[in-house]
Amino acid sequence: MNWHKPILTDSGGFQVFSLSKIREISDDGVLFSSHIDGSKHYISPADAINIQKILGSDIMMAFDECTSGDAGYEKSKVALERTLKWLKICYETSNSDDQMLFPIVQGNIFKDLRIESIEKTLPFCKCGIAIGGLSVGEEKSTMYQILDCLKEYYPSNMPRYLMGVGSADCIIEGVIRGIDMFDCVLPTRIARNGTAMTSQGDLTVRNAKYKEDFSPIEEGCDCYACKNYSRAYIRHLINADEMLGGRLISIHNIRFLHRLVNEIKKAIWEDRLLDFRRDFLGNYQL
Repeated sequence: MNWHKPILTDSGGFQVFSLSKIREISDDGVLFSSHIDGSKHYISPADAINIQKILGSDIMMAFDECTSGDAGYEKSKVALERTLKWLKICYETSNSDDQMLFPIVQGNIFKDLRIESIEKTLPFCKCGIAIGGLSVGEEKSTMYQILDCLKEYYPSNMPRYLMGVGSADCIIEGVIRGIDMFDCVLPTRIARNGTAMTSQGDLTVRNAKYKEDFSPIEEGCDCYACKNYSRAYIRHLINADEMLGGRLISIHNIRFLHRLVNEIKKAIWEDRLLDFRRDFLGNYQL
């Protein structure tokens, strides 16, 4: 990749859950179909770690079984138990101080399963812990309740990573609940469809009302797109299926999130995080 900065890789567990229409899951691993051509592939917990080793990941994720937001209790418990079995294999396979392994807490929307998961996961935490299986169809309020119940169990000396969450409101609410790290395809996925993130909420640039709007995506933004291009021109690119349109909005969306996190940090340093949430969300249209 010619990328000489830190690399964090997912293990493939969520991708099997979200992309594959056909999958067979056992305690040994997963047989799944490619979302590209339908071909069959098999991956075990050890395979997942060895692939990440080859990639040179600085942070590797344990192989886990993710369940949908509407999965029942019994299915979620089975997935949790399997994730813990896989974690032991991943931990034994990782065996490197140069590549850190983050275990993943599962348990769906059931508080007792989440607490059981984090308690049994903590012995495998070397330098971080991840919360998986959220933002997969459940209500945001439910996700916040799960984060609230986990807060007192987190290790105090390592980062907490909420997987697959990337909207401004969820990032703010996550930080308030003790989360340090986030990842999500959201800023680039919605950018390809012509939607920009702003402090007032999402702005759909492809809409006709921006055809002759020569202002930047967001006033005051210092990103490359906002400094050099107008909403009207970016709208033209999106509607003409020009790749540059999605790239420019992606640049803006990623910069928007960077600025948001810097503002959150500043609010924490100044002991006004709850006031920041009130003011930000007061202007933010969900």
